[in-house]
This record gives sequence, structure tokens and C-alpha cells, in this order.
Amino acid sequence: MEIYDVAIIPLIVGLVELAKKLGLPDKFAAVLSAVLGVVIGLVYVTPNDVPRGILVGLSMGLAASGLYSGVKNTVEGIKGQ
Repeated sequence: MEIYDVAIIPLIVGLVELAKKLGLPDKFAAVLSAVLGVVIGLVYVTPNDVPRGILVGLSMGLAASGLYSGVKNTVEGIKGQ
């Protein structure tokens, strides 16, 4: 991952916020952020190295959502069902 790839993190935040505006429940925002991170990691950051793409993408997705707040929101959402 190059230093300019860090700019992907605000992109993920923006895409998740857009999905929330379009009706995505808040409890799935962290999951979407992680999935977007992995997809971007596999497609853009390291397309020829799948394990590294997953690891880098997951770290970007979790950084975008905030690990603590993402887990907290998901757990609260599941408990509220």
C-alpha cells in the first residue's frame, strides 16, 4: 500500500454515508465498510496478491468505520432485533 492509497479511507466513508442516505440501516454500516475495503483492496491496491489485498482492504475498511464504533453499532443492532 502506497501512502496515496490512504485517500481510499475517506472514499469508503463517503460511500457508506451515501448507502446510509439511500436506506442502509446504521447497524450494517461497519459491515459495508469492511466489505468495500476488501473489494477495493483486492481490485485496486493489490490485485495480484489476494491475501495481502484482503488484509490491506480490511484494515482500510475498519479504519474508515472505526473499529470500536463499528462493533458497538453492530452489537446494539443485533440486540435490538
